[in-house]
Amino acid sequence: MPDRPIRLATRGSPLALAQADLVATALEGVGEASRVERVVVQTAGDARKDVPIHAIGGRGIFVAEVDQAVVGGRADCSVHSAKDLPSDAGEAPHEGEGLVIAAYLPRADPRDALVGARLDELAAGARVATGSVRRRAQLAWLRPDLRFQELRGNVGTRLGKVPAGGAIVVALAGLSRLGLADRVSQVLSSTEMLPQAGQGAIAICCRPDDTELRLRLAEIDDRATRAEVAAERAWLRAVGGGCNSPVGALATSGAGGEIKLEAMIASLDGHVLVRRALRGPGPEPVGRALAAEMLERCGGRALLEPYGPRGAAS
Repeated sequence: MPDRPIRLATRGSPLALAQADLVATALEGVGEASRVERVVVQTAGDARKDVPIHAIGGRGIFVAEVDQAVVGGRADCSVHSAKDLPSDAGEAPHEGEGLVIAAYLPRADPRDALVGARLDELAAGARVATGSVRRRAQLAWLRPDLRFQELRGNVGTRLGKVPAGGAIVVALAGLSRLGLADRVSQVLSSTEMLPQAGQGAIAICCRPDDTELRLRLAEIDDRATRAEVAAERAWLRAVGGGCNSPVGALATSGAGGEIKLEAMIASLDGHVLVRRALRGPGPEPVGRALAAEMLERCGGRALLEPYGPRGAAS
């Protein structure tokens, strides 16, 4: 591996490049010194900023084209925001293409944040900009009087679209990685808003037969993050939440492999919201068990029926 550079496939947005740099720094800090190069991929999701994400295939559209660079041999591994990985995949985001999630970096703060006015400062009828139905539903549950407008683009673009007297909702991790945490007016607690499965985590995927690279990536794999994201993704996969489904989940790992998982399913207008939590050993069993409880005994299945095909939630 030291004889050749490790080529990281990534989107070209400032946040994606910052995340690739974090992976590069982590790889350069373990084992034998390696050169790391970025392979920048322009995705359809990046090119079509005027269309809501769920209308062009969900967040999985950001993943597939970057992964193709690895499948086609232009890169050795791909770097993704874990929340962008398709919900109907296990540890291989594209099993037909044969890639595996080889490592997760230590997770950043997974919570959402407001830029603009604080929640208690928003006047009745104030506008909040977000392209996420998950965020809209939970804010509507807290504040039924709020109005919402679409929001797309990279982080810098979004920061320039704060409605007058209103706010935008963004992931705290993204702002922090870009050195923009000072723009935050309020960090929303997980009690107020549950994040998307995998939010705040960076996933690195590679070919399963690239043994040498997998060994190197295993050295930077954070076990706590892997367990937490696995629980959240197991829940999301079991409920079948799509990119137009108001669902969220957050896991925390404890001693002895115990996982606490909190999750919510809501109606799009936020008038109905089901939220439950479960503790237990093993991320996959906890995720599946909580999904079964919420779908069958808490009315979650009826809430999800109107929202169409499965995919990565926003």
